[in-house]
Amino acid sequence: MVQTPTKPEIILILPNSIRLQVTPAQFEALAIANRDLRLERKATGELIVNPPTGWETGKRNFSLTGQLFRWYEAHTELGEAFDSSTGFILPNGATRSPDASWVSRQRWEALTSEEKGTFPHIYPDFVVELRSQSDSLSDLQDKMVEYMENGALLGWLINPKQREVAIYRQGQNVEVLQNPVAVSGEDILPGFVLNLPKLWGYGE
Repeated sequence: MVQTPTKPEIILILPNSIRLQVTPAQFEALAIANRDLRLERKATGELIVNPPTGWETGKRNFSLTGQLFRWYEAHTELGEAFDSSTGFILPNGATRSPDASWVSRQRWEALTSEEKGTFPHIYPDFVVELRSQSDSLSDLQDKMVEYMENGALLGWLINPKQREVAIYRQGQNVEVLQNPVAVSGEDILPGFVLNLPKLWGYGE
């Protein structure tokens, strides 16, 4: 059997000044073909390619998701928890991937199989963004506002370098904590407390 030679793979480098616009269907195809990349899509259709994190951020994210998972295992009846590889299609049309997130059981079970799809058509009740050295603070702040505007109830923007946590709550002003020991999931995630010294310690 004669095999058709395959074309060599070509890597395309896009300067930051160039913005690619993709449809939801195109974004899903890109995400499936590039599972090792963290891709997001803004409400305007702009494609966002997030670079791999360094080991410090990787360790911090591992601690973050590990602590959330331990709480989730003891409270599975309350909802579903997700790591940073999960994308959500928000009501405004954006596809976003928080570093950690949670959706209440009632809202998750109300989704049809089509709505769950590859990227569920739902906003998380709870989201966390963990800033890495390559992340723009203003971009993350805009992202947190977007989550709140699309229905999220509670969000944490964790800035390890400054040892700072900004707490976003639906319909309230942002609360900024300096060097906190822990933050609570409040009545959204009852009993969940994130131990922050474990996150602060990595990379020192």
